[in-house]
Amino acid sequence: MLSHQRSRFLTKFPKLYKNVLRLKSGSSNSSANLSSSESYCLNLVKNHDHENFLCTLLLTGDRRRCAFALRAFNVEVSKIGSTVTEDTIGKMKLKFWHDSIDKCYNNEQSYVADNPVLKELKTTITKTKLTKSFLKRLVTSRDRPKNQGFLTTKQMEDYSEQTVSSLYYLLLEVWGVKDLNVDHAISHLGKAQGLTNLLRAIPYRGRSEALNIPQEVLMKQGVSQERIIRDKVGDKAVEECIFEIASVAHQHLEKSRNLSDKVPKEVKQLFLASYAIERYLERLRQVNFRLSDQKVLQRDQMLPAVFLWNKIRCRY
Repeated sequence: MLSHQRSRFLTKFPKLYKNVLRLKSGSSNSSANLSSSESYCLNLVKNHDHENFLCTLLLTGDRRRCAFALRAFNVEVSKIGSTVTEDTIGKMKLKFWHDSIDKCYNNEQSYVADNPVLKELKTTITKTKLTKSFLKRLVTSRDRPKNQGFLTTKQMEDYSEQTVSSLYYLLLEVWGVKDLNVDHAISHLGKAQGLTNLLRAIPYRGRSEALNIPQEVLMKQGVSQERIIRDKVGDKAVEECIFEIASVAHQHLEKSRNLSDKVPKEVKQLFLASYAIERYLERLRQVNFRLSDQKVLQRDQMLPAVFLWNKIRCRY
């Protein structure tokens, strides 16, 4: 059904179809002219953050280069938790990136030149006025033991604000946008994406790791973490737990979209990830909020067309 729907959509717009093919392959007209550090950042995001990679690939010029630098930095920081087995090692790696931010601002060229991500980040900091505290928040917010869960939904929202919205604030600074309404819109988008990411990570969590469902929600439904992991078909209490977090994510998405008329057209391309969030939450609803259902786990093949089409329409 999905393949047929995609085929009908793309054959109606042959030019769009060609652009979608290029987008899916990760190619662009300027890719051959990228420096080694630019290519490294692009491929890092492509391999670890597929949906944001597609969105960022639609940007142009120096803004795209800066966006990939920021996204690559975020990838390096965010993947530490999933690649280390001991919290002590994780803290050491986070400290490296935390200290590296200061070195980028202090113009320590020899240190930065050894790392392609830091090299691109330094270039971005030189070209734009990035708030250092937002960069540091991307690091410090990840300093959480694997077995430390969330007590409340509010804690999940705050974590999403720190780990996702902070990156969007930096992207707004790349665009040179200073507007309270835009800040509010992108804050809600970040929270929606952060909460959605936390849900999507649950099927891949180890049994020794805390699940991304707050204790207050588990207690209200009388559900154990073990039941969340099993994710049995027809377990209504588990479905209610997932539904509650998905509903909060959807509310933030709607709040962001309600401010769309106050967001300048040229900035709306930064909000394209809203469609990935919307489509994931809808697939989750269709399978009664079972996180392990294959319809939820599989990659959304329509996203390249959806992103490209809505960039053309300046909508999010």
